[in-house]
Amino acid sequence: MNITLPNNWEPRGYQLKAWNALEAGIKRAILIWHRRAGKDDICLHWTATQVMQRVGTYWHMLPKASQGRKAIWNAVNPATGTRRIDEAFPLSLRRRTLENEMFIEFINGSTWQLVGSDGFDRLVGSPPLGITASEWALADPRAWAYLRPILRENGGWAVFITTPRGKNHCYQMFEEAKNDKE
Repeated sequence: MNITLPNNWEPRGYQLKAWNALEAGIKRAILIWHRRAGKDDICLHWTATQVMQRVGTYWHMLPKASQGRKAIWNAVNPATGTRRIDEAFPLSLRRRTLENEMFIEFINGSTWQLVGSDGFDRLVGSPPLGITASEWALADPRAWAYLRPILRENGGWAVFITTPRGKNHCYQMFEEAKNDKE
């Protein structure tokens, strides 16, 4: 069976700039988009392409792991009736899925897991190649300070996605990113 990634998904028009930047090799992106703009979807599908290209560990991080279970792991796309993770990560590409750990191992050896920024200090030992920081404006900013050196060392990427939440760590990151051509 041949699977094309992304799997039955295309970026929306306004998502194309971000998708194209990631495809061009951008290692850091911050997307501050409105609710229902497909922030998690673009990142899930981007990660799906990456897990098959470079074997490694990938995380989708929400402020709390319990949020990840509701928003990502158990979430069903109302348009298709299929779980979001099953759309992004087809079953035929998986070696195993651990429901209790919100963890997927792929047939090529890559892994993907939902984690919480509230437990960033417990993520030691597994150097990720890619991290999506969802709802970044609500997350613990110390998580990025802790994880950034790991990604720098292994050439990994990070995408920060959120809705605006005032002038906080996310706002500061966005302002800094405006002047950073990378």
